[in-house]
Amino acid sequence: MSRRCELTGKGVMSGNNVSHAKNRTRRVFRPNLIDVTIASETLDRSFKFRVAASALRTVDHRGGLDAFMAKAKDSELSVSALKVKKDIAKAQAEA
Repeated sequence: MSRRCELTGKGVMSGNNVSHAKNRTRRVFRPNLIDVTIASETLDRSFKFRVAASALRTVDHRGGLDAFMAKAKDSELSVSALKVKKDIAKAQAEA
């Protein structure tokens, strides 16, 4: 399982530890990933995703999974999240 957020695409970054004497050693910045179940109001069911904590706050801020998926870019979403987005769009078009 990759260390990548399924909703925002946020992943591992690299950089330097810099000491007081300006010695630089390589380090890794990992995203704060959480296994979470998010409910869709349109589809009346829940989905399991591995998302960053910042993405979870964004989902709440935008008003839920359905609103988040409406604004999300397809290039940032994982394959499973893209399928959920298409299902939500299809259900909203029928309603």
